[in-house]
Amino acid sequence: MATNIEVEHNNEDTLDVMQLISDIKHSQLINSYNTATRTVDFLKSLISEQEWTTAQELMDLVKKRMKIISTSLPYEVVSLNILRHSLKLIREEYRSILKKKKGEDLSPPQFVTPDYREVLDYSETLPDLKARLLDQLTEYKVEMETSCENIANQASEHIHTNETVLTVGRSHTVERFLISAAKKTTFEVIVAESSNILEGHTMANNLAEADIGTTLIPDTNVFALMPRVNKVIIGTDTVMANGGLRAQAGLYVVALAAQHYSVPFMALAHMYKFTPVYVGPHDKTTFDLLGSPADVLPYSSGPMLNKVKVFNPVFDYIPPELVTLIITQQGGNAPSYVYRILTELYVQEDYDA
Repeated sequence: MATNIEVEHNNEDTLDVMQLISDIKHSQLINSYNTATRTVDFLKSLISEQEWTTAQELMDLVKKRMKIISTSLPYEVVSLNILRHSLKLIREEYRSILKKKKGEDLSPPQFVTPDYREVLDYSETLPDLKARLLDQLTEYKVEMETSCENIANQASEHIHTNETVLTVGRSHTVERFLISAAKKTTFEVIVAESSNILEGHTMANNLAEADIGTTLIPDTNVFALMPRVNKVIIGTDTVMANGGLRAQAGLYVVALAAQHYSVPFMALAHMYKFTPVYVGPHDKTTFDLLGSPADVLPYSSGPMLNKVKVFNPVFDYIPPELVTLIITQQGGNAPSYVYRILTELYVQEDYDA
């Protein structure tokens, strides 16, 4: 049976976004990268197939779909970030075409952020806009496809000979990062298994196959082994506007242990994971997502199931003061620099779009 949200939005002009929502909701897109590329493809279809004649009409179409996604999937940020970034691309291309048409200088002074408020009216029809936007989105998708490799190529700058690195569970980006570092230096990795889902087992096997000295440990041993660790490297679900992280449940205590022993705590993140949302650990809309209790207490436990309530949180909030460095395809930055990255990705008036 369809939910109220699905019924409300299930009309002909928004069927495209409902299919995207369905793919995300039913885990057809297995990770954030798949979600990101699927969203770019969705955007290209929107631009190519929907009826619009001006930049303002196109931005209204995008914003309408953003509202549907945020209502249907309150925990989803990757798709919203990409749609929000597309609004900036639309403004940039509109501004570029319009100024070229008027014969004005396109380039703002170096290090000066363009003022998008100078173009208040996006209602002029510009025939070249559609083709320019499709080209921009193609380039953007190529950038996504190479972002993991670009992050991995920085590994030798952060991991040095005979160091010990700790990670938790399995992140594809972290795995590529460590394997890349192993091509130039020798080091050891401690992998916490990430109990319940035990993704750390797969991570440890893959690192061992790459001839990296790897030790698999239960999560409960992290604090005891932290004094031996030179740095912690993790993946993250989202980078918040204040530089904090929305990450896999269990990583907050790892970050606290790292702080206790003055061990650098580094996060690897693609640019599409940066959100302009400011939230704290008690924000229910963003952090109170629960996974299946069967991951914690299997159905085979029998009569015990009637006697307990099982909560299986998906996310932890890691405040920026516990994070040493956030490494993206553009390099490493302190959490305090996130505000600058956000201005490069989005236009401020679209933060609440």
